[in-house]
Amino acid sequence: MFETTLLANKRILVTGGGSGLGASMSRRFAELGAALIICGRRLEQLEQTAAQLRTDFSAKVSTFTCDIRDAAAVEAMMETIWRDGPLDVLVNNAAATFIAKSEHLSARAADAILAPTLHGAMYCTLEAGRRWIAGHHKGVVLSILSTSTITGRAFTVPSAMAKSGLLAMTKSLAVEWGPKGIRTVAIAPGPFPTAGATGQLRPEARDSGPAAQNPLGRVGEHSELANLASFLISDQAGYVNGEMVVQDGGAHLRASGAEDLLQWSDAQWAAQRAGRTKN
Repeated sequence: MFETTLLANKRILVTGGGSGLGASMSRRFAELGAALIICGRRLEQLEQTAAQLRTDFSAKVSTFTCDIRDAAAVEAMMETIWRDGPLDVLVNNAAATFIAKSEHLSARAADAILAPTLHGAMYCTLEAGRRWIAGHHKGVVLSILSTSTITGRAFTVPSAMAKSGLLAMTKSLAVEWGPKGIRTVAIAPGPFPTAGATGQLRPEARDSGPAAQNPLGRVGEHSELANLASFLISDQAGYVNGEMVVQDGGAHLRASGAEDLLQWSDAQWAAQRAGRTKN
């Protein structure tokens, strides 16, 4: 689909880049010539992903263990990264979520979602942005959001709040930082199954799956999201700024994705809550 040099000479940081959609995007970026830095909290997983990228594409890949919920840790990571030169792209991918009745959410449970999804992405964006501005270096921030930014979403309220906050950041910084050569863009994916998210959002007690409700009758392929991300961070999308691209097969035009949960019994919710507590 793209020239193999589309992302050549781009230095890209992907948060949560060791697994799921982060790993899929990292793989495509490496295939298109980028030098990668992937960060997360599990070093073994990061190193496995990095080793595979080096083997498959002879890519330059660095790893950082970083808890992006910790602003000081993010600052230290960015300082270390910049010693070898500036980033060109930041991909805010790391996030957390689970389904729950909102009236049962403790402050700790809500913060477990808000901290990485909203605060962590903001910390990373601000640390990258201030360095780009100080160094007069152009940059791109791509944030992975969700269609809850359009529809809202019951039973994942902290996640919907966090993603909506990041959309506001994307639009606001497009105006503030655009004159400095920094673009901010976002993707709102629909169902792109991953081991982590599917386990939290679609336990066995839920319906047959999102494909049944999707106008296209299927879920998304990781390669489809990775290709869209590659375009948006490339110079070919240089006139796209402050926008969120929805990639969900039209699912949000039909429903928010949480309607089936309105029919759950108290027993189903109790089982779900017990399972989450054990994890």
